[in-house]
Amino acid sequence: MRSTGEERLARVGSISTDYYTRLEQARAPQPSSSVLRGLTRALRLTLDERDHLFRLAGYTAPDRLSADDHVSPVLLGLLDRPHDMPAQVMTDLGETLAQNTLATAVFGDHTRLDGPERSAVYRWFTSPDARAAYPPEDRTEESRMLVADLRAATVRRGDARARALVDRLLQDSTEFTAVWSTHAVAVMRSRRKRIQHPEAGLLELDCQALLEEDRSQILALFVPVPGTDTADRLALLGVLRASQDH
Repeated sequence: MRSTGEERLARVGSISTDYYTRLEQARAPQPSSSVLRGLTRALRLTLDERDHLFRLAGYTAPDRLSADDHVSPVLLGLLDRPHDMPAQVMTDLGETLAQNTLATAVFGDHTRLDGPERSAVYRWFTSPDARAAYPPEDRTEESRMLVADLRAATVRRGDARARALVDRLLQDSTEFTAVWSTHAVAVMRSRRKRIQHPEAGLLELDCQALLEEDRSQILALFVPVPGTDTADRLALLGVLRASQDH
């Protein structure tokens, strides 16, 4: 009989419970690197523990000097805390690494995207679906803030990964090119966001960004704006999502 702990780890690690059980019993084939990354997060491993896990599975440990998707156990622990507000861990390039249940319900699951689509900035400028939930009058300011934050991240990181994202955006979006040419720069720490959700209606959220010391990862908390009915709408959305999961 499987324990609830095994089921939780399998769910967080995005693998089946059967496969997780076979891994524990050393009966499963060699796991992929993506499965190992999922288990790293599910088990709340430190960097040393993650590297050990990769080596045990026959892989070279990920390079710590390059941009890495490892989420620190501290941020993952904080992510588990708020049950009444959306929260997610993101890189400074807008890539979603982990989400709580309510964030997935509000924004969708962005943790499994690949390539440039992993970046919320890239999706914003290249996919109409990314803007669909934003009131039209808010979109110009959203574009400006995303680009200003990306420029700050690109200069701070100074790496090929950030440059490749900017080059791809310059190639694929004339709007991005126009906003990028203004040379605005700003680190996004807090702002107000409005989301027109298909099930919950208009959500008015104050976004507070908690940054790691090197600013490469952000815990974004989305707090209901006082004086609005957003808290009630989020509670309803949480109930709807829970009923869909059962």
